[in-house]
Amino acid sequence: MTRHKPTFDWAEVADVPFRGGRRLPPRLPDGSPWPAQTRRWWRTVASMPHCVLWSEADWVFAEHTARLVAAFDSGDLRLATEIRNRERVLGTTHDFRRDLRIRYVKAVAGEPGPKVTRMSDYRDL
Repeated sequence: MTRHKPTFDWAEVADVPFRGGRRLPPRLPDGSPWPAQTRRWWRTVASMPHCVLWSEADWVFAEHTARLVAAFDSGDLRLATEIRNRERVLGTTHDFRRDLRIRYVKAVAGEPGPKVTRMSDYRDL
């Protein structure tokens, strides 16, 4: 924990499931089907409210993480630490979202999209 004021504010996101999430490819790269637990994990991750903030690179990162989750779900338990690290980056838990300064707020009808600080405002300071 640091004592200096953070240079960026919290990203406040309406606490409603994201409906524009990507679908997993039909099969894993080796042609095998996705484990049921991995499909469940993906449905959960792809509908997190803060997915509204994701770029194409974030979705690619999430899909690569899904491949690791599939291997883990198929018995490769050595991947647990890497998956946990990637889930931190994706903000899958309340603690991980806090670390990313993402806050879910009550949705208000007619309110504009998420309030996000533009990082370009802080470049070349």
